[in-house]
Amino acid sequence: MRFGMYLPIARDFADARVLAELASETEEAGWDGFFVWDHISLEPRGEPWEVADPWIALSAIAVATERIRIGPLVTPLARRRPAKVARETVTLDRLSGGRLVLGVGLGGDDRSDFSALGEDPDPRVRAEKLDEALDVVTGLWSGEPFSFEGKHFQIEQATFLPRPLQEPRIPIWVAGAWPRREPARRAARWDGMFPISPDWPRERLTPDDYRELREFIARDPFDLVFTTTWGHEGEPADIEAYEEAGVTWWLQEAQTIADARRRIAAGPPR
Repeated sequence: MRFGMYLPIARDFADARVLAELASETEEAGWDGFFVWDHISLEPRGEPWEVADPWIALSAIAVATERIRIGPLVTPLARRRPAKVARETVTLDRLSGGRLVLGVGLGGDDRSDFSALGEDPDPRVRAEKLDEALDVVTGLWSGEPFSFEGKHFQIEQATFLPRPLQEPRIPIWVAGAWPRREPARRAARWDGMFPISPDWPRERLTPDDYRELREFIARDPFDLVFTTTWGHEGEPADIEAYEEAGVTWWLQEAQTIADARRRIAAGPPR
């Protein structure tokens, strides 16, 4: 099992310099990864939060580190232009020396991040856009002439160079609720899954949930990601049970910079 930090890009963390400093500290303390949220706008309970751009923050993080895995968890491709994401991710993969993981998903239900910005919040539409965008992004990563004709996205013909450093491509983790089957089927096409409970954040998935998910995916190698719930007091005690159930990445969240530094300095709970 690998261990990483998973931090917001909002409120106290809405500063790329701070996130880069925390990522450097994470690497020095022996962790394996550093991942951040992807939001354009956040207004929980009608209160606007300060928010940083994840791609600029990840660029600073890439330069500040040398070893750990980095990436967004998760990018809602329904509100991102897939060609732009393809260009950004290749540039970031090369900047980091081949350490990027691309986490993708439908996105949350916060109105400020979708409908308030003119984006269609319908989950079916977002799912269609996610599937099409994944085909576009990976097609453009190939470095070969690529065309695409979809319901939501069209590429007449394009050849994107350079290719990513990683082979056969940048790893993709897909987020989704378990035990819903469709998100797991989508994730099985790629390299990993970032599953959450349908009642998240009030409930976490158990080791038995991960065991059932591993059996359903039936692929190896395949990453399964567990994260402590942001804002939830206490942590599951039995990390070994999650590892035995098939979890390959354990991500630690934090609510404040002081909390993040304390958890980072303690080192990964190996």
